[in-house]
Amino acid sequence: MINMNMNIQDITGKISRHIHGQFAEHLGRCIYEGIWVGKDSPIPNIEGMRIDVIEALRKLHIPVLRWPGGCFADEYHWKDGVGPVDQRARMVNNNWGGVEENNHFGTHEFLRLCELLETEPYISGNVGSGTVHEMQQWVEYMTLDGQSPMADWRKQNGQDEPWTLTYFGVGNENWGCGGNMRPEYYADLYRHYSTYVRNYGDNQIYKIACGANSDDYHWTEVLMREAGHLMNGLSLHYYTLPSGDWTSSKGSSTHFTEEEWFTTFKNTLYMEELIIKHSKIMDKYDPEKKVGMIIDEWGIWTDVEPGTNPGFLYQQNTLRDAIVAGVNLNLFYKYADRIKMANIAQMVNVLQAMILTEGDQLILTPTYHVFNMYQVHQDSERIDLQYTSPKYTMGAQSIDKISAAASKDHLNRVHLTICNLSHNESESFSCQIEGFTPADIQGKVLTASALNTHNTFEQPEQIVPVGLDVSFAKDGTLTFELPAASVAAITLI
Repeated sequence: MINMNMNIQDITGKISRHIHGQFAEHLGRCIYEGIWVGKDSPIPNIEGMRIDVIEALRKLHIPVLRWPGGCFADEYHWKDGVGPVDQRARMVNNNWGGVEENNHFGTHEFLRLCELLETEPYISGNVGSGTVHEMQQWVEYMTLDGQSPMADWRKQNGQDEPWTLTYFGVGNENWGCGGNMRPEYYADLYRHYSTYVRNYGDNQIYKIACGANSDDYHWTEVLMREAGHLMNGLSLHYYTLPSGDWTSSKGSSTHFTEEEWFTTFKNTLYMEELIIKHSKIMDKYDPEKKVGMIIDEWGIWTDVEPGTNPGFLYQQNTLRDAIVAGVNLNLFYKYADRIKMANIAQMVNVLQAMILTEGDQLILTPTYHVFNMYQVHQDSERIDLQYTSPKYTMGAQSIDKISAAASKDHLNRVHLTICNLSHNESESFSCQIEGFTPADIQGKVLTASALNTHNTFEQPEQIVPVGLDVSFAKDGTLTFELPAASVAAITLI
């Protein structure tokens, strides 16, 4: 029995809704086929974008969407993607499969997608192969209300009013695919480029600098020291690799042992150490926490599905992925005083996707269901949940068995999300609730009899949330039991 204590008056801050952000890169079948099918497609679409995908994503209340990359961003020249579709320049996607891009999905299409999803745009600008002038003109094209060559061109291309652009990333992974730069060099480039990411009219841009790869703490030190006063956010990228090895097999998405299950969660929980250590450096230069930590690439990265293009990063999505998502989100809530945005990689058909498509078919992944269950935490107040997790042990190694978070929303509903990481042990819970007596309780759980259970186009509902039995006693005690390998969400109304 795990004993928890929750006093709903013990508020530790606000959980930004942007922690539930998404990421859509020009990679594999994410944009083309996954989102964009073209206006002449037999697949039902609105202005060229799949209606079924848009409808499914709208249910998640996505707060922010990052585009066009990723590594693609630092080879993307935005002017190739505006104007009449049949006149747009074609390009080769050098990073992802060497395929040809027709640029039919560009700035106008992306910002229209954001309108359809009712989400805020987060655009990554090109530092690696672009110019200051190019970046300055892109911001002007999108946000200037008035007369200028770029604003006039936007109007000629069918958009009279400027868009609201909330977030702008000055480069991406400039330590790697974005130019193999040293932090000292990139810090100077950031200072230079960000100067020309201007605010026009009432539009206020939240500027995000390229941050570290995983545990490169030197990068964070240099960026905060040299440019922290000029940024609103600093990114961090970390992926869970089941094998922990970038150089050979990362591990299969659907065929894994119990030991590989355990290692996956051990590697996932390393995210907390990264957050703590990078935050400590940021605190040194920014004790008031004005600069947000932006974890704009995270998720599980496995080997691609057999028979698919290795450059398309198409992988299946199982119960394991769902719990990886739940664990990470619970962590991000815990450090919400510093983490202001997170963007899982990626939204459709790539890496840890919400949705997989094949022709006119669509399936929702277990990760989609976790984001749906967890969306109750968006813009809620974090409650300090007190508990001690038992250990989950495999051989000589141990990790916490339980990951949990709690919050109170603006309607005074209390939300509890919990992951049981153990592959074979259920767990009973007793949670003492102070300061709140619910009129109703709703519980859901996502689990399956096999660890690698996943949805397919033949069986699209192999794994979906089901009801969870929860009881509440007069003494304020909430009791429930979680099966092994499960994610649960409980709401007290």
